[in-house]
Amino acid sequence: MRVVIADDDAVITSSLEIVLGAQQDIEVVGLAADGAEAARLASELAPDVVLLDIQMPGTDGLAAAEKILAAPHPPRVVFLTTFSDDEYIVRALALGASGYLIKQDVGGVAPALRAVMAGRSVLEGEVLERAVALGASSGEKGAEEPDLAAMFPQLTAREREVVRLVAEGLDNREVAAAAYMGEGTVRNHISQILAKLGLRNRTQIAVAYWRALR
Repeated sequence: MRVVIADDDAVITSSLEIVLGAQQDIEVVGLAADGAEAARLASELAPDVVLLDIQMPGTDGLAAAEKILAAPHPPRVVFLTTFSDDEYIVRALALGASGYLIKQDVGGVAPALRAVMAGRSVLEGEVLERAVALGASSGEKGAEEPDLAAMFPQLTAREREVVRLVAEGLDNREVAAAAYMGEGTVRNHISQILAKLGLRNRTQIAVAYWRALR
């Protein structure tokens, strides 16, 4: 996979370039120090993934991601940042980012990028907990079941069930087992959900669910 790295900390970009460049299946094709440069490199170099910091001088990572993902055939965007603020997480995932990682262990970045290239959305443990907490904060356990028909009237009953299970963090195999349907059917439902809700990936489905509960 071809990767562009954007971070205003030269030590971080150098470290990531060394670690990722040592992987046989990863080629670092560009380095950027701000969001504007990241967006330019994404357009010029057509990478598979852009690894973005959020807070950078000038154009920040969120603004850069919005521009990058607006392209006709955009690369995947993964945020690697020290910030796990709720607002950042929601904005990043709502933009269509494929991952949100916290800068702790650069050795874990390569496996995360491989997962993203395989079509999975990657949320590090702390970020996933906070994303789920965005929905949990709207009510305590024991509260009434959410009215999914009111939340997502454009979806069928089975599609709404898939939305709920995806939001709970289940993968396709687990959704299939929980809802008593085949994995192919789950994939078809997810495709329909994305189309009907105007979303890009399953992470956005989860975010849409938790935000609708608020």
